Amino acid sequence: MCALSAKPGLRHSVSEWDSNNQRLSAAAQKERDTSEAIREEGRSLRDQTGCKTTWDERDTSRRLNDRAWDVARCKEALENCAQKLDAEMEALTLSKEQTEEALAATAVPLGVSAECLTLRDGRRGYELVVDPADEQLNKEVALIESVQQVLQQHVDKAFEQLCVLQEARHHLTADLQNKQDALDIDLSCLSLTVKSPQISLKTNPTRIPSGSSTPQEWLQFSLYNVARAQEAMQASQRMREDVSLSRTQLQNELDAQRRATEFALRKRHHHQERACSELQWQIKKAEEEMAEMESDIQGLDADLQAKTASLKLAHTRLENRTRRPGVDLCRDEVQHGLIDEAHQLEATITALEQKLSDAQHSLQKMKLHHSRMLQDLSRKQEALTLDQRSMNTRTRLRSTSCTDKAPALLVPLTNSSGRSELQLLAQ
Repeated sequence: MCALSAKPGLRHSVSEWDSNNQRLSAAAQKERDTSEAIREEGRSLRDQTGCKTTWDERDTSRRLNDRAWDVARCKEALENCAQKLDAEMEALTLSKEQTEEALAATAVPLGVSAECLTLRDGRRGYELVVDPADEQLNKEVALIESVQQVLQQHVDKAFEQLCVLQEARHHLTADLQNKQDALDIDLSCLSLTVKSPQISLKTNPTRIPSGSSTPQEWLQFSLYNVARAQEAMQASQRMREDVSLSRTQLQNELDAQRRATEFALRKRHHHQERACSELQWQIKKAEEEMAEMESDIQGLDADLQAKTASLKLAHTRLENRTRRPGVDLCRDEVQHGLIDEAHQLEATITALEQKLSDAQHSLQKMKLHHSRMLQDLSRKQEALTLDQRSMNTRTRLRSTSCTDKAPALLVPLTNSSGRSELQLLAQ
């Protein structure tokens, strides 16, 4: 047989083979030991990190829960303050509307007083006097104008205060909206788990956002908003009390002045009625006297005619006896008697003529004065009618005051947004 040819290559001895096997076994043992140590360290690390992560997550959840409770408590305080602010805004709006109604109500008394003054300006002659009624009416007009100015100032101040309250309400609403958004975000974060589909890795999540605040700044901001709202509410309450007191005082002053004016008008009306009655009595007596005077004048005139006839008779007798002839033209007792009779009749006629002239002159003076009294009576009656119209005009004031004392129905007011109750944006 021919010999096999051996493969060329490096051949190892059995000892080398054993050494290699031992090295491999030792390396394998070392790797296993290393792997076992790493596994033990990994398990330990897993246990430690698992506990750490679990406690960190629980601690974070607790902090989120505490923070949500703090935000909710702050939000509740803001909501309570906002509700009180809404109530104060409605109360101030009601006070403002009542003041505006009181201001509008002064238009009727002012118009009535001006109408009374205009009516009384229609008096003529000596009846156009500046009497206490005129003085009270002018005082009433001045008082009403002053009251209107004061009420208008109250309305303007109430409007300005409402603007302040609305501004405070706006800040509270914005803060409430932010609190609600932050609360929603924190509650959403609190509801997330490792199995939530919304979780993912973010770029630089640990950055500090611009505009971040400290917890102290966060709390002070809300406290400042609440304090500003409370300060505005306190100012509004003081204003409402002042306005209510002022309205009552002004109304009392108007009522007192109204009563004083009406008393002056009634008193003046009574004086005018008494003057009219007195003048009517004087006119009646003057008419009676004029009638008697006319009768006496007729008697004087008739007596004068009779005396004139007697004088004619005496003159005729004297004239006829002058035609006696010769010695019979004697100045006898008849002649002397006729002469005395003629002189006596002439004196009587002269006296009667003078008395008749005086009577006629007196009658004319009485007629002239009678016409003056009639004219003055007409003016007095006209002034009396004007005062009566003035008093009738003022009855509108009493009906208005009685209406004001009736209980008024409260109408729900709306705020600046048009809703009867402000709804919080956070709700």
